[in-house]
Amino acid sequence: MAKIISLVDRAVLPLPKLKKVAAYARVSSGKDEMLHSLSAQVSYYSQLIQNHAGWEYVGVYSDKAYTGTKNERPQFQKLLSDCKLGKIDMIITKSISRFARNTLDTLNVTRSLKDLGVDVYFEREKIHSISSDGELMLTILASFAQEESLSVSENCKWRIRKQFQNGKLANLRFLFGYDISNGNIKINENNASIVRWIFEEYTNGTGCTKIAKTLKELGVPTLRGGKWTANSVRNILLNEKYSGNALLQKKFVSDHLNKVRKRNHGELPRYYAENTHTPIIDKDMFDKVNALLEENRKKAKSNRKTPNKYVFTGKIKCLTCGKNYKRRVYKGSVYWSCQTHVNEGKNACPSKQIPEEVLKKLASEVLNITKFDENLFTEKIDLIEVSEDRSLDFIVSDKTKIHKTWHYASRSESWTDEKKKLARERALRKENKVEHSEKCNSHTCNA
Repeated sequence: MAKIISLVDRAVLPLPKLKKVAAYARVSSGKDEMLHSLSAQVSYYSQLIQNHAGWEYVGVYSDKAYTGTKNERPQFQKLLSDCKLGKIDMIITKSISRFARNTLDTLNVTRSLKDLGVDVYFEREKIHSISSDGELMLTILASFAQEESLSVSENCKWRIRKQFQNGKLANLRFLFGYDISNGNIKINENNASIVRWIFEEYTNGTGCTKIAKTLKELGVPTLRGGKWTANSVRNILLNEKYSGNALLQKKFVSDHLNKVRKRNHGELPRYYAENTHTPIIDKDMFDKVNALLEENRKKAKSNRKTPNKYVFTGKIKCLTCGKNYKRRVYKGSVYWSCQTHVNEGKNACPSKQIPEEVLKKLASEVLNITKFDENLFTEKIDLIEVSEDRSLDFIVSDKTKIHKTWHYASRSESWTDEKKKLARERALRKENKVEHSEKCNSHTCNA
């Protein structure tokens, strides 16, 4: 039998799938040398990934002036978000300490990324998080990184506290009325004139609330873009630094991981240093104002009545501005209104006041009871979140959320036939009263 040979088309093999690779870089301060280091890291990783034949360049995510012990780093969060969206297969970073200095956070993040199929490669340690022995090595090395962070934190604290002992203004960055740069404190005359005016107004009998309102009306900007409040005015009046002196170590950082600053109530020594910088007001004015503040505080305390605690107090939160609702009585009816709306008007917060009866009715529906029970409400409902569209979310004690809506009756809708009838009767009585008065006046004149 003759051999038959046929030409078969060669199969076209699919191209290998490229691995989507990104890098993460971070420096913990905004100093020039640190920013140069960050720029160098970004350039290095960009070239490294783009020059690798099997990798697809996704990008370099970089955070500047963010500590590794916090997870609020915006680019780090964006990196994690893109991993969840499937945009990244592998992350390259310089070391564990650049990724995070908290052991628990490091392990939690790498584990969650591992569940997504995302590998993290730490260059210095030469560890792939997705490998079998990766987690063990990460646990050990991340612990070392956390201890290193603690050591650095304690060294910084020691340095700052030694400066306090020597009467130096350490870590002072912002103070209205002054320009502060590299430890040099210089008076800003424009803002200093505002400080002097605040002190003078208070000695003339103007309260903190009124002073704050005037500053807002005049459009005076605050130092960091916030709003003038009675509390911010009071803080200026209480701040001894405006008299050229400084009470040092008023606050301290108790935990190097969360970086939360706590007010010093005697946990650490405080130091009072005189003539540390140029004053804006003299010592006599400062002492006079603070004596007035203390006197007014005592008067307010003696006149203050114990506030009534109502069932909805502290339970209703406005999602538009973040403030709590407070109780108000108008023409015999009880309403709950957003504090911002009450204090600053509808332009500041357009939320609507809610009748208390509506709240009780909706709460009863949520609790599946026919009549509102204060004790049951207090026990079962943690919070009521109010949206601008008249939506109410009841947060139950087991953290479930139950959605309700309520109807706001406009004036035209509330103008019922019964109310119209009562209004006509009142108008008629008023008209008869006027006619009777005119007749009486007419008889008196004729007499």
